[in-house]
Amino acid sequence: MLKIKRIKDGRKNVDQVKELLDSRSGDNLAKYRDVAADVLKKVKAEGDQAVLDYTSRFDGVEFDASELEVTEAEIKAALKEVDTDFIEALKNAAVNIEEFHAEQKDKSWQKQKKPGIITGQVCRPLKKAGVYVPGGRAAYPSSVLMTVIPAKVAGVEEIIMLTPPDKEGKVSPVILAAAEIAGADRIFKVGGAQAVAAAAYGTETIPGVDIIVGPGNIYVSMAKELVFGQVKIDMIAGPSEIMIMAEKDSNPAYIAADLMSQAEHDPLASSILVTDAPELIGEVERELEKQIEKMSKKDIIKESLENFGLMIEVENQKAAMEMINLVAPEHLELAVKNPFELLPAVENAGSIFLGEYTPEPIGDYYAGPNHVLPTNSTARFFSPLSVRDFVKYSGFIHYSKEALKEASGDVICLAEGEGLDAHANSVRIRKEN
Repeated sequence: MLKIKRIKDGRKNVDQVKELLDSRSGDNLAKYRDVAADVLKKVKAEGDQAVLDYTSRFDGVEFDASELEVTEAEIKAALKEVDTDFIEALKNAAVNIEEFHAEQKDKSWQKQKKPGIITGQVCRPLKKAGVYVPGGRAAYPSSVLMTVIPAKVAGVEEIIMLTPPDKEGKVSPVILAAAEIAGADRIFKVGGAQAVAAAAYGTETIPGVDIIVGPGNIYVSMAKELVFGQVKIDMIAGPSEIMIMAEKDSNPAYIAADLMSQAEHDPLASSILVTDAPELIGEVERELEKQIEKMSKKDIIKESLENFGLMIEVENQKAAMEMINLVAPEHLELAVKNPFELLPAVENAGSIFLGEYTPEPIGDYYAGPNHVLPTNSTARFFSPLSVRDFVKYSGFIHYSKEALKEASGDVICLAEGEGLDAHANSVRIRKEN
């Protein structure tokens, strides 16, 4: 019998929900951070040799430095191994992802505020981007598309992909196929914190980059956190989550299927239903019992649902929306008849799926919006991975002699108010000469 936690009047008990989500990281972040710090230190000092040592230790593969990079021959061989229908599906998804992200492109601009004053902004792509694609429980070609394509759209000069090898020292053919379709420039068989270190500091073989993006395990996340400042990062991602808002007439079979689709990712994934229809909770639970037995990863799904699943009963839709905004879920499904009416009320969510025929997997794989999303309530202040992550901005200013003279009184006043006489002098000397 599946046992999923149930909470009544979610707004009063929102702390319980947040505690449950936070508990997925455990109390040992310091331990993971220390391990990651040691890896970073060694790779920074020893370069390729440290990367090779960690690859041998953690992945069980003995490489020479010359074998770290995926060759053109390996990519061609991989493309022959992958089913043609899968290749076609990847290409179709890539088109959708590229079209969506093309709308995010920013531009340089300038304007003349008044005679003698010009201000503006220069928007430039980063030179080199590192994209991390996880391995482990499964291959994730969708993550290749979601990380490489926005960088490509942004105009990044060189995109370096890092992904762990299997026990034979190979990268999954579907990963390589996706990398070829998305447009990765170079691919390295390196995973874990050592991959983050190599990308951040550079080694004799692996180029250093300006930004590191993409999901990974706890060691990857801690390493990204520690190299922030040396390079830019997208976010610190934790275990995945989904929150589904449903009503009396929502289809319980669909809801159960969507809760499971997230739960199969990881025993630490969290699947949450919030509804003002208490009778629906029982129907969903019965559907879960029925559908789980057909799933290949039923043990992972059960563990996830029993440890981190939630059924939240609220009094009305307004209360459900308040709960959603307090939790700030990574994925939010509005499985109701009129989802667009509720959309303006959603303040905090990573990605929003509108209506019963927009399940979370359509976003994971295909629709276009990015699936690299903020987790653990960080959608309150973080955004999905986008083209904007791969660009930088510089403001520029031009003042004529006359314009500076006109503004000089205010600038001198402000500088002296901060006790910065040299700042004031820099303007005054031009005013007086």
